[in-house]
Amino acid sequence: MARTGTGTGTGTDTDTDTGTTQRRQPLTARLPGGPRAGQTVGAVVLSLSPICIELSGADAGTASLYRCLLCVPVLVLLSLPEYRHEGPPPRRQLLYGVAGGALFAGDMLLWSRAITEVGAGLSTVLVNVQVVLVPLLAWAVDREQVPRRFLLWLPVLCAGVVLTGGLFEQGADGSDPAAGTLHAVLAALSYSGFLFLLRRGGFEGHVVTTYTVVVVSATVFSALGGWAWGALDLTPSATALGWLAVAAVSSGMIGWLLVALNSPHLPSHIGAVLLLLTPVGALILGAAVLGERPTVAQWGGCALILVSAYATVTSRTRT
Repeated sequence: MARTGTGTGTGTDTDTDTGTTQRRQPLTARLPGGPRAGQTVGAVVLSLSPICIELSGADAGTASLYRCLLCVPVLVLLSLPEYRHEGPPPRRQLLYGVAGGALFAGDMLLWSRAITEVGAGLSTVLVNVQVVLVPLLAWAVDREQVPRRFLLWLPVLCAGVVLTGGLFEQGADGSDPAAGTLHAVLAALSYSGFLFLLRRGGFEGHVVTTYTVVVVSATVFSALGGWAWGALDLTPSATALGWLAVAAVSSGMIGWLLVALNSPHLPSHIGAVLLLLTPVGALILGAAVLGERPTVAQWGGCALILVSAYATVTSRTRT
């Protein structure tokens, strides 16, 4: 078997006898749980980001810009061994990276805007419809089949998302519910498109290089979007910059990189379900760090997400 790959443990294996090509497993495949464990860790680490952004006090444009910009130098260094080993990514993957970064920036800006316009509850619920949209995109574009077990548990997952978002307690409050709902829907579409492209961009190796392109693209589009909306501070305070640096490390250098490495090796529905651990983790950290007081319904929503995620992810496909 001839082997082509990357220093990060991703890439492709080509069987010289059959001529077939298979994607290599990431380094996390060697750990107990494999890519599922890696995706889980990534989702949990991502839950630190909203806490850090809240503590920074930065507005949406500033937070989006710096959480991407601050991790670019490290990601460039991480991508160099892969680039030297595999060469430049195909143009298609670069396009995935640029488009994915634009969608990621759009998600960050639109969701932050929607929170002030329609409230955090509805915004959280709408943006997490990715658990439906990402598998739907994978089915429509890649003809990837969605198992019946996932469809059976999907209503429970959606109920958990609604309860965790606190929608019944908060409702659709805010300065402009109509505009906020539109922005939240656009954020959900952007987030789902970003996740789909992030996963698809890792099908042919060059994962770290393509992810670096995603973050560079998101940096540029965050700056443009923040400037257009008048929500960009190029000289944040040292305290704000410190918390945004922690957000950059937790989300950009660890969380999303783990998702980029592992999601191509998981069925789309499993990757999407595991990412629902991010709002659960954020709710728990908000209570522990920020002194927030989640309601009984919100804790119940977390329980529904955890139970249904476990049932979906640990299910075995019958042959």
